[in-house]
Amino acid sequence: MSEPLDYRSAGVDLTTYDETMARLPPLMRRTFSPRVMEWKDGFAGLFRLDDKIGLLSRTYRDPILVASTDGVGTKLKLAVATGRHDTVGIDLVAMSVNDCLCAGAEPLIFLDYVAMSKDDTNLTAQIIQGISDGCIEAECSLIGGETAILPDFYQPGEYDLAGFCLGVVDRKHLLKGEEIRAGDKIIGLASSGLHSNGYSLARKIVLDHAGLKLDDRVEELGKTVADELLTPTRLYTRPLKEVYRHYRVKRIIHGIAHITGGGLIDNPPRILPEGLGMRLTKGSWDVPPVFTWLQRLGNVAEDEMFRVFNMGVGMVIVAADYYADSIVRHLTRKAQIPAWIIGEVVPGNREVEWA
Repeated sequence: MSEPLDYRSAGVDLTTYDETMARLPPLMRRTFSPRVMEWKDGFAGLFRLDDKIGLLSRTYRDPILVASTDGVGTKLKLAVATGRHDTVGIDLVAMSVNDCLCAGAEPLIFLDYVAMSKDDTNLTAQIIQGISDGCIEAECSLIGGETAILPDFYQPGEYDLAGFCLGVVDRKHLLKGEEIRAGDKIIGLASSGLHSNGYSLARKIVLDHAGLKLDDRVEELGKTVADELLTPTRLYTRPLKEVYRHYRVKRIIHGIAHITGGGLIDNPPRILPEGLGMRLTKGSWDVPPVFTWLQRLGNVAEDEMFRVFNMGVGMVIVAADYYADSIVRHLTRKAQIPAWIIGEVVPGNREVEWA
């Protein structure tokens, strides 16, 4: 007579799962704002939409909810290969939060989905620690998530992540690019490196083509391959908050674009009205050495570099010409993020041209 089957024999250990779940609440609570409502053992997260304690202290007379979802992509392969899982959670938060910021929204809440082949308490805790750190930087609350154990879907040690951000913006502050005009200036906000895009090409260049190892030190970068490629995505909540607060009564930002897959070629034109284009000036911002290193190592064409990677600009702001220099100074000094005027809006066909 065969032994009776149970969930553990199918690859899911509920005892270990319960131990993992017990470690997560403190990582969530540290992200809570006063608007998070407790629901002990509840089936969903609760959040009070109270305009009196909003991040930007705005009155939501006609609130519009803004939602975004994203993942981290093949950057996770590097986390698995190095055993370093505490930064990809920051990437996960940033990819969705930064998208919501493009609408002028205040990020409110974040949810995560973690899927792996076998429950691993320490691995899950590292991942959620990064997500928690990202939510604090983004000033949004991690109010729930799902950890799925799928032994037949993933190889041992592998996992996947998805993140979901919900924000709010009053209709009068909603950014859809409709106010963009010819002559507006384009401000580039510095990225922290590759962020979370282009990793299939980056991994092919570094690991396959050049034959480097993740723990190899690259003098040109001043760090190891792993340290460079696992640098987390920059979050732009606080820099934008500084601008909104400083220019509270003026509508000076006309559009925002998050520079993700598609780089500076495909992303900025997405916010342009018909009949307008963007003229960007190469050399007007500092390109981090990781990009020139990758280009040389893989003999990658310049056009391909600008279409695949952010090239040192993680977010683009389209602003009124009169205020552009002031915004750059405020971002650099007050928000402590490098920023540059990298171009202007011109008549065109919703495309980027280069000066």
